[in-house]
Amino acid sequence: MTTTTGALPTSAYQLLSSGCYRASVLTRGPWHPQHQHAGPPIALVCRAIEHAAAGHGLTHIARLTANLLRPVPIGELTIDVKTDYAGRNAGHFSALLVAAGKEVARFTALAQRENDVPIPDGLPGHPLPLAVKGPDESTPCTFPFAGKHVGYADLVETRIARGRMFKGPSTIWFRLRHPLLDDESPSEYQRVAVAADSGNGISAILDFENYSFVNSDLTINLLRRPQGEWICLDARTQLGLRGTGLAESALYDDRGFVGRAMQSLSISRRA
Repeated sequence: MTTTTGALPTSAYQLLSSGCYRASVLTRGPWHPQHQHAGPPIALVCRAIEHAAAGHGLTHIARLTANLLRPVPIGELTIDVKTDYAGRNAGHFSALLVAAGKEVARFTALAQRENDVPIPDGLPGHPLPLAVKGPDESTPCTFPFAGKHVGYADLVETRIARGRMFKGPSTIWFRLRHPLLDDESPSEYQRVAVAADSGNGISAILDFENYSFVNSDLTINLLRRPQGEWICLDARTQLGLRGTGLAESALYDDRGFVGRAMQSLSISRRA
């Protein structure tokens, strides 16, 4: 936890008006003190897309892709969601995230209708595999950048199921300490989005003090609706030879596997 004194904000964002929000310092990321960690704004856009999809009876977010164009400043944000196509069983949505008059991220999403369809017993891969340890059996931990500023490390609680954070492949449970918005419980999809952008950090194989390994995108694919407050990332990073890389996370809740997240990485040495 941070060593900064004084009361923390009560939520990641304040709703100013329809589609307009103000970020709190709980969204601050590790790369720059005036920039957000990408997880919270991705989750905020996920919330807006969920609302648009629910209007068509589409309640499962099967895929969410964030194209991160610029760092997201800690300040006012606006979100504009469009319905590209909505059918009986599936809908495609797009969204823009704007800060200080500039587009900072573009999104696409696939939402599906949920139906009660019994599946036979004994199918390959079923029942779905569990994480190596549950959150109650895992050890509390903190990000290596915790305490330098109030930020993302204060927004989420983390526990290690396997490995070491920022020391190669690791399995980490995440839970929000604070909601995205006051007086509103975040959905399970929003909880996944807040956590999933951390895959490249928790599985980092380069020294955080000497290297930058920022992701320029995030794609989350979910096979079912997540459940509960805890979301687990079983993450690993692999690097190319010319400043590129890929981080992949298997996603779990306490009932088992729910999907995967992928991030494309840009690698550079810090000045």
